[in-house]
Amino acid sequence: MSEAEHEMVRVDEPGERIRRLTIDRPPVNALSRALVARLAEEARRVAGDPAVACVLLAARGRAFCAGADLKERRGMSDDEVLATVEAIGEMTSAVAAIPVPTIAAVGGAALGGGLELALACDLRVAAEGARLGLPECTLAIVPGAGGTQRMARIAGPSVAKEWIFTGRIATAHEALADRIVDRVVPDDRLEEEALALAAEIARCGPLALRAAKRAIDEGLSAASLEDGLAAERRAYRTIVDTDDRREALRAFAEKRPPRFQGR
Repeated sequence: MSEAEHEMVRVDEPGERIRRLTIDRPPVNALSRALVARLAEEARRVAGDPAVACVLLAARGRAFCAGADLKERRGMSDDEVLATVEAIGEMTSAVAAIPVPTIAAVGGAALGGGLELALACDLRVAAEGARLGLPECTLAIVPGAGGTQRMARIAGPSVAKEWIFTGRIATAHEALADRIVDRVVPDDRLEEEALALAAEIARCGPLALRAAKRAIDEGLSAASLEDGLAAERRAYRTIVDTDDRREALRAFAEKRPPRFQGR
């Protein structure tokens, strides 16, 4: 089967209000131009679906994503390389812009652009055998799809500088200690644990999840705490006059699970 015929990103719904995007480009899910375009397309599509409350980004095979397709890149001109790196950056930004919580289920290698893709998600669950790193400086380049910025914001500048300056490949537990990943689970439980976390999130009010994510993200880029608090107040106002909030109050009074409709 040629790459043009291969689906590369498989989409399914493994639970209520959960959308799973599974990268499937053997053998190591390297970021070819075609795969990057498909991931960007699916990220934008799911971002516009009001029925989705949580997105799970997974991968088939022995790697989450080994980074750029270096075989493809060897034949590129300098301008083509720049355009390709910009396309990867636009794809990771499309993932980051998904308005509901996103989870990366990281098994095997997540290197270079593969780790940058995971960093664009809100949460990262890693298998014990995962290996993560931004080795670009060892290849005489720099991370170009958000790695320098997102890692510094997630783990702090010192951690980001050590990882990027050395280009080291870390274990899942080292990544957990540095706050690059949020959970480490046994290899054979990665899918189950990531899906359980997605289900725990998806049971919440979908409008509330969107508002909470927006408040956090806007607050992180705010100039001051007061500006961040103002973002939180704006987010709260959007969910006061909603059927979901009223349904939550009824469900509490009636001692039953709420039935959220996203309105």
